Amino acid sequence: MKIVLAVLALCACTQSTLAAGPDCSKVDSTSGRLACYDAAFPRKVDKPAAVENNNASRTAYEDPFVKEDARTTAKLKNICRGC
Repeated sequence: MKIVLAVLALCACTQSTLAAGPDCSKVDSTSGRLACYDAAFPRKVDKPAAVENNNASRTAYEDPFVKEDARTTAKLKNICRGC
C-alpha cells in the first residue's frame, strides 16, 4: 500500500514540474530572454496557401431569393390601396 501511495505522490509532483516550463522572465539580458522564449515556444510552420487553379470553371453564385423577392414585389404592386 505504501508503494502505491509513493507512486501516486511521485506522479502528482512530476505533472506540475513538467507543466511549469522555463522561467524566461528572470533572464536579465534582452537577447538572452528572447533566446529563452524562442527555445521554449518554437515558431509554427506556416501552411502553404491553397491555390485555386481555375476560377473560370466555377459557376457564378445565384441567390435563390432574388426570384422570390421579385415575385413578391410584383404581387404587392397589384394591391389596390385606396380604392
